[in-house]
Amino acid sequence: MSDHSRRQWLTAAGTLAAAAALSSPARAEGAAGVDDFVHTVKGARVFDLSFVWTEQSPVLGLNPPYAFALNRTHKMTHEFFGQAPGSQLSWASDIMYFSGQHGSPTIDAIGHIGRNLRLHGGVDALAATSTPGGIGADLGIEAFPADLLVNRVVFLDVARHVAGGRPDPLPGDFEIKGEHLEATMRAQGVEVRRGDSLLIRTGFGQFFTQRDKYLGAQSPGPGPDGARWIIAKGVRLAGDDTATFERRPAAYGKELFSVHMMLLADSGIYIVETANLEPLSDARVYVAVLVMTPLKIQGATGSPLRTIVLAP
Repeated sequence: MSDHSRRQWLTAAGTLAAAAALSSPARAEGAAGVDDFVHTVKGARVFDLSFVWTEQSPVLGLNPPYAFALNRTHKMTHEFFGQAPGSQLSWASDIMYFSGQHGSPTIDAIGHIGRNLRLHGGVDALAATSTPGGIGADLGIEAFPADLLVNRVVFLDVARHVAGGRPDPLPGDFEIKGEHLEATMRAQGVEVRRGDSLLIRTGFGQFFTQRDKYLGAQSPGPGPDGARWIIAKGVRLAGDDTATFERRPAAYGKELFSVHMMLLADSGIYIVETANLEPLSDARVYVAVLVMTPLKIQGATGSPLRTIVLAP
């Protein structure tokens, strides 16, 4: 695809973001125009950033365990309703799912992390979580902005850049600093713009099915210097392919989870974890459209995601 065609496609797909932000449906200028738009979007390459989640999937011990069960099976419902003359009805229903917010991938709500008992905007953390309704003050995941449901995304393949073009993961103790993000951005010939979503590959997604490795004592990720770079760029959402986003152990001096505090509490930047970024790395897709739709749960500290990227 030529650069001109790519720009046309991104422009067309980018209108999805504007449409998502409208409170009422946009008026179509004509069926032909709508058909052209659908044809353009349907012509995109689709990259699924989600892993398949099972009871064997890695969940950090800080989080509630994952569990899944069918409360009603086809056998059970057929015994109730399938014996009537002429009826062969059955269904499976009431699916039980328990996991907290963490899935594959997952997003942290702005109110997930506080600093000195203050949430983003100076909100009192104790008061904001004093009711059974979860996090208040519009800091729960239900307040995820409509214009971020569909957004321009820049993918920085830091692991491949550091490895000289090989797909090797970063070492477990590797701290991604601003210089690594800047160098990767320049090497890929892309630009992180204010308002963008940002995805950072450490390569640790290769270990998702190796629970002990994925949840080991160490995993790479941004440190405070990398967080300052992200904040300075005006990014609104940042994610990677590890269970904690920031480097683990997430301790810098006496401070724990500095990066989470810097992005969520200090800057109001959403954090995405456990994204499958290997397909983007394999395809060398660095600028595209990110479609991300958290569950709209009142007061929730985050949400599992089914996340896709659309590229020309």
